[in-house]
Amino acid sequence: MGQKHDRINRRNFLKAVGAAGLGPVLAPAKSMAEPREAKIAEESKEAKYPQVPTRPLGKTGVRVPCLALGTIFDVVENQVILREGFKRGVTYWDTAPDYAGPNSELGIGKFLAKNPKARKKLFLSTKPSDATSVADVEERLHASLKRMNTKYIDLYLVMDFVEGRGYDGHGLSDPAQLTNELKEWVKAAKKRKLIKFFGFSTHKNMAKCLAAAAKLDWIDAIMTLYNYRFVKDTKLQAAIDACHKAGIGLIAMKTQAFWPRPAKDEGLYEQFRDRGFTEQQAKIKVVLEDKRFSSACVGMQTVSHMTSNVAAVLDKTKLTQADRDVFSEYTLATSGYYCTGCAHICDCAVPDVPCISDIMRYLTYYNSYGDRARARQLFAKIPSSVRNRLPSTDYSQVEACCPEHLPITMLLAEAVSKLA
Repeated sequence: MGQKHDRINRRNFLKAVGAAGLGPVLAPAKSMAEPREAKIAEESKEAKYPQVPTRPLGKTGVRVPCLALGTIFDVVENQVILREGFKRGVTYWDTAPDYAGPNSELGIGKFLAKNPKARKKLFLSTKPSDATSVADVEERLHASLKRMNTKYIDLYLVMDFVEGRGYDGHGLSDPAQLTNELKEWVKAAKKRKLIKFFGFSTHKNMAKCLAAAAKLDWIDAIMTLYNYRFVKDTKLQAAIDACHKAGIGLIAMKTQAFWPRPAKDEGLYEQFRDRGFTEQQAKIKVVLEDKRFSSACVGMQTVSHMTSNVAAVLDKTKLTQADRDVFSEYTLATSGYYCTGCAHICDCAVPDVPCISDIMRYLTYYNSYGDRARARQLFAKIPSSVRNRLPSTDYSQVEACCPEHLPITMLLAEAVSKLA
């Protein structure tokens, strides 16, 4: 391969870091007995790590690492991932009040209590999970600030806040929620220096939400579901382009497109193994080779997972057209396995069950992320009146409308069995 000298795959990355860089991971017994919370500055002197590149976040004037750490796990007990990320330049950390209960935000707060000088180098984003009003947004912001031991949030990502919805309220699915009342709150929060930038996260009806945001002058950044499966989604691509032209920073999440794997996906492994990087690294490349995106937010709970992903963003090898064709063919071959979040179709077809795409995502958390507790917790937030209707509802109409041809009846039965 002509660009072999440019590649830093996981193996070469670890060689490049060298023995000094592996010190914190392979420390001898004597050093392990020392205080684990050594100062970040002192650790940096001992070992130099390749740093994750940064990109401009829209027209905000700031640059963020192109690889962000999604902390949808217990960071109180996993401080090492924060330390290792910090040293490698993975200094954009995304969290929410209900990630691992409150233990994601509390874990970041624990880190900052021990490393207060690190705050200036961090870019933190969080969300007012389960808020039902603008007043709730204010309340949840102050609670997050307290848990995280910080005076401000760099990027505050709002969600749907529909009174009585009662479940999974940290993603925007309806741009009608971007009201003048919320706009005025954003102005006031910025004036009080509680937040620097404002936007929303979305994993449902993304094209509609992004297209609407592109017409607003008070949305700084958006975290959106995006991965290789959406490369040929013309409506979403147009909305992404509109946001990019408007100067809105874009962060991709759920880049791996996890879903129960069919047997036919072995070709995806082989294609990228032969190219010298993993399937997961290739999926990150698909997103970051699109310069409209400022960063890819990936959940990373182990140092080995982080070093692999850091290697992917340091790697200068470009995906070939053959690589992209493999992704396109795989997307077509597995269209019946992945929910793309077009919730408006489900909502219209089965109005009595206005949460089908949510349940599809919870099932993904259960089956593919291994996060069974969170999947059950989110499922339990669905009003009992809706949950009770799930087994007896006729889903034939929504199955006929589903662009991905999902076997919704079967999947919802599986969800009830596993998550109830």
